[in-house]
Amino acid sequence: MKIGFLGGSFDPVHFGHLIAAQDVLEQFHLDRLLLVPAAQAPLKPKDVQSTVEDRLAMLQAATEWDRRLEISDHELRKGGISYTVDSVRHFRKQFPQDELFWIIGGDQLPQLHKWKEIGELVKLIEFIYLERPKHPTKPHVEIDGLRLHRCDGHLIEISSSELRERVLAGRSLHYFCPQKVIAYIEDRKLYR
Repeated sequence: MKIGFLGGSFDPVHFGHLIAAQDVLEQFHLDRLLLVPAAQAPLKPKDVQSTVEDRLAMLQAATEWDRRLEISDHELRKGGISYTVDSVRHFRKQFPQDELFWIIGGDQLPQLHKWKEIGELVKLIEFIYLERPKHPTKPHVEIDGLRLHRCDGHLIEISSSELRERVLAGRSLHYFCPQKVIAYIEDRKLYR
């Protein structure tokens, strides 16, 4: 099987995340795609404001109808800083015979050489990067053994931090997030 993994804070999950997942599913004919919320991202230490339970609930609300997407709570259960290499080791044990792909935004490529144990990581998994129209990917440092695939992504300029600021300012999240996610944010009074 071909299995993709899309990590992130998902705080909150938005249409940018979901369209990226769909773009990769369709272009690479993946059999499964797992969304992997990070407990704490090493390169974005202040990127998470919601609880583990709230982020999982928002992801479930956004994707429960779509059988193509699954949620892995591995990093959340483990806690602490979520290093991709540790998660990939876990998934490699879980799926020893499958083709595994870690999905990143093209904006992350220039930082990829800084990832923990990148030399080991590239032996365990292939990478798919999303290149968005009119946002060409910046050059990156060559990494021995890196198996890198380009995915044409849609131009969706949404960030979770921008959405948290919109809520704080009393502005609407309509057309940025699935309606069930917006209802959950309003009901739980998140990001205020």
